[in-house]
Amino acid sequence: MLTGNREFNEIYDKYKNLVLKVAYEYSGDDYDAAQDITQETFLKLYRDFDRLKNGNVYGWLKVTARNTAINYRKKNSREVLELDKEESGIAEPVTRSIDEEFEEAETKLEKSRLHWKIMKGLQKKNPRWYEAMILVYYMNVPQKDAADMLGIKTGALQVMLTRAKNWIRKTYGAEYKEMD
Repeated sequence: MLTGNREFNEIYDKYKNLVLKVAYEYSGDDYDAAQDITQETFLKLYRDFDRLKNGNVYGWLKVTARNTAINYRKKNSREVLELDKEESGIAEPVTRSIDEEFEEAETKLEKSRLHWKIMKGLQKKNPRWYEAMILVYYMNVPQKDAADMLGIKTGALQVMLTRAKNWIRKTYGAEYKEMD
């Protein structure tokens, strides 16, 4: 970003990943939307930069990214009207028993709990592995971009991801297999 304002560029470099993360979380895990929201947030900062120079830029960026993401979701989520099933020719869905639905919900909850247990364990084991996994596998950031964000080479990122996956398999593999 060529703005001619070194101070703004330093703030951008320092907080771009924070803003992207906040935007991603509040945009409904949509990486493309998070990038747009990040760009819009920094555009707002650029416009109001002179007023915020001595203020809490970190807090302002976080709140602005969150609010921009929330507004983005509201603007882009439109309710689709459902046609009358008889008019549309759509057959009624086959209903499942309450027991099947309960069992499915229970399994989903157990997997979700294990997922969070794994991610907490990974974060505790190695925060860099955790950050790499979040960027590549949850935010779907291309590996080259993720490596740039982490300040490492793509090969080093791939090694990091492999080590993290191996640690997860070794530590939680048996627990995961029991669920299936």
